[in-house]
Amino acid sequence: MRAFSAIHSSELSYLSRGFFPVARTGLTFPRKLFFCQAKFDESEIDGPFNLRVVPPTLIAAEKEEAKAVLTLFLKKQGLTNAVAVRTINKSDLFIDHLVSRLHSVHKSRYLVGRELTTLEIRDALIPYLETLHEEHGDILIDLVENFPNAAVKERLAAPVSPSISNSKKLKAMARVSEIGPAGKLPPHILYLIELGMEPEQIKDITRRFPAFAYYSLEGKIRPVVEFLLDLGVPKSDIPTILNKRPQLCGISLSENLIPMMAFFENLGVDKKQWAKVIHRFPALLTYSRQKVKVTVDFLCEIGVSAESIGKVLTRCPNIISYSVEDKLRPTAEYFRSLGVDVAVLLYRCPQTFGLSIEANLKPVTEFFLERGYNMGEVGTMISRYGALYTFSLAENLIPKWEFFLTMDYSKSELVKFPQYFGYSLEERIKPRYALVKECGVKLLLNQVLSLSDSEFNKALERKMKKMQDGKTPSVTCSSDDLHSDMEQGDGSL
Repeated sequence: MRAFSAIHSSELSYLSRGFFPVARTGLTFPRKLFFCQAKFDESEIDGPFNLRVVPPTLIAAEKEEAKAVLTLFLKKQGLTNAVAVRTINKSDLFIDHLVSRLHSVHKSRYLVGRELTTLEIRDALIPYLETLHEEHGDILIDLVENFPNAAVKERLAAPVSPSISNSKKLKAMARVSEIGPAGKLPPHILYLIELGMEPEQIKDITRRFPAFAYYSLEGKIRPVVEFLLDLGVPKSDIPTILNKRPQLCGISLSENLIPMMAFFENLGVDKKQWAKVIHRFPALLTYSRQKVKVTVDFLCEIGVSAESIGKVLTRCPNIISYSVEDKLRPTAEYFRSLGVDVAVLLYRCPQTFGLSIEANLKPVTEFFLERGYNMGEVGTMISRYGALYTFSLAENLIPKWEFFLTMDYSKSELVKFPQYFGYSLEERIKPRYALVKECGVKLLLNQVLSLSDSEFNKALERKMKKMQDGKTPSVTCSSDDLHSDMEQGDGSL
């Protein structure tokens, strides 16, 4: 593939700046030295959001991520790998400090059960480490190893004006808009425009992720784009993918993207479907293996087979972004309380596990309970049609329920065929039922909705002929007329 020839081994752009090697010293820490300009939303050391609200497995994974980021950063400053490793081994408290900072800065993400990606962790920690290096220079190593010195702790927690962050954004915005000596935009911006990105879209990406402005065309952007094209991603999808996940352009193909793809393929992700997988969830390849393993271990725990795990990841890759302890496990326990086989449900409709229990799941359950169904019947309905809980109450379930009450069916028909709620009320349900009434016949709800147009018409004709012959007047069709799968109605019409 042509993309492989363009593989560039450089790391993130902000790590490739020319820092001088850091010399270790035995200096003490004068209080005045530790004024750090890193921005904090609140004190990550003594603030109300702390490590105790985050699952231990996630904390362990994030510590490993923080160690990897710090090791890479120290090596970029000129330290040998051996020295960097020794420093990390003496820096447990500083690593805890970095992880705590993640929880403070990204507090809202954790509260809704969303884990940070590898790139988001790097993007939060590396600028912070750069700020420390700019302010403390040669004594940075001592700062890391001796944390938390009282002065260090106080100064690192001190907030500063948001103007620093705004200044970086303004510089990045100016970079993607500046006209060069030849009267043209920067090469990487022209390239992105040729791919179909609008200038305003590029500015919006830069506003959200300033580092994007500094990615080189030949070293980062073009190799990744050509790699995606070689995977079969349509050129028209590239702008959408980069808009969703601009950090992809900052990842090394040879050291990160390709090995991560091989890792997912070993888990069963269909290598022929990578174009669709990446389009569905571009952030997938930015997660660490350890985070992926936590999710995969949980899927195995609830009974999803190894073969099914690969299919789930292919069809719903964003399940990796769901927190196991805050999202997947509670959702599994909720459905299990309804008598549902959670392994089967997750395989059939994994997106259901991304819904809020309080805002989405419980209201739908209450909706059916209030209409006379018992808990066992509700469990049967969701078992037969996993997408049932993904529908809006106001826009889908309520209007379709109200129309159902005008139809000549008992409520038990919906237990047998909950896929009813997956069909269009105006384009499928009402027109089909009107034809049934006009013909004066009676068909099972499954037959009315799930048969193709030609099969539906044939079913009507057979029913009418039987009525005319006087053999089985005004009764439902025989089981021979059923042509759809009661368990898997596609609900696509």
